[in-house]
Amino acid sequence: MDHYHLWFDLRHTGKDLEFCDAVDRYLGRLKEEGLIEGHRLARRKLGFGPAELGEFHIEILTTDMSQLERAFQRVGTRAPDIERLHAAVFSAVTGFRSALYRDFPDTFRARGAPGPA
Repeated sequence: MDHYHLWFDLRHTGKDLEFCDAVDRYLGRLKEEGLIEGHRLARRKLGFGPAELGEFHIEILTTDMSQLERAFQRVGTRAPDIERLHAAVFSAVTGFRSALYRDFPDTFRARGAPGPA
């Protein structure tokens, strides 16, 4: 499983619940289309954490890089239905940061293989 992490702040923190709904509509659509496996939205608790990562965090799960690429391609079409959902999320954030992780060890990783000499 690949984990696409997004960290950010909201432009208007008073609209936090509207933002939650927008995230669920947008990423829920991608899940319905089989383009992601799921997502989670989290908010920093008690101010703990590095400021540069922002107050909010989204984790998007995909089976592999090809599924993530299909999701990016779908959003990249900017077709009116998906662009409206994406804009409601993207326009609400500032200080965006992202990273891509994978489950480890990889399912294809050989165990007991000889190491370098």
